[in-house]
Amino acid sequence: MNIALIVAGGSGSRMQSDRPKQYLELQGVPVVVRTLRVFDDSALIDRIVLVVPGDDLAYCRDELIVLAELTKPVELVAGGRTRQRSVFNGLQAMAAAENDLVAIHDAVRPLLQASELAACIETAAETGACILALRAFDTLKKAGTDGRISATLDRESIWLAQTPQVFRYGKIHAAHVRAKKAGIEATDDAALLEVTGQRVSLVPGSQQNIKITTPEDLALAAAIAALS
Repeated sequence: MNIALIVAGGSGSRMQSDRPKQYLELQGVPVVVRTLRVFDDSALIDRIVLVVPGDDLAYCRDELIVLAELTKPVELVAGGRTRQRSVFNGLQAMAAAENDLVAIHDAVRPLLQASELAACIETAAETGACILALRAFDTLKKAGTDGRISATLDRESIWLAQTPQVFRYGKIHAAHVRAKKAGIEATDDAALLEVTGQRVSLVPGSQQNIKITTPEDLALAAAIAALS
């Protein structure tokens, strides 16, 4: 079984909005609804777990899920204080089998392409763990504490992590349990495997799979969506 774990726990702080960014509209449709539809439309996904702030459970159940008109079952789970804790809550609630695949995805990446999701599912089925990522194409500079350049980095080996990040359930659940016990915090799920020496494959993504965190991101997403 392949399960989508959509994490929608963000606030509106960087968006300069009193509404969480996942509920803002993109071409008249809430961002999280567009994201849910990507996974609902995929024949590779069997069911969906949506993690949202606890105070938003009723709103998401009674309004957003109804609006989305999904064909696949959706389980709503209350998130935690951090993204990592929210993912852990979702993993705990889904009662998956060890070899099931879990595609963890940011709700505010609504422009994921079906082909990108399929490539991640295929790679994770072979290797057990992969992430969608984008090769760095700008020149990378490392800054010193004085605000000046201290080094120019080799961009050939640098990738920018995106989502989805797809894992065998047993692998990623065990990694989250270890991290929780050890007090380890990471900015993405793959890092929790990396700290134990486990290998995670890279799947080339695209620049249109942007993460909406600012008003400029929302405007860019609208422009991209209008062209697709």
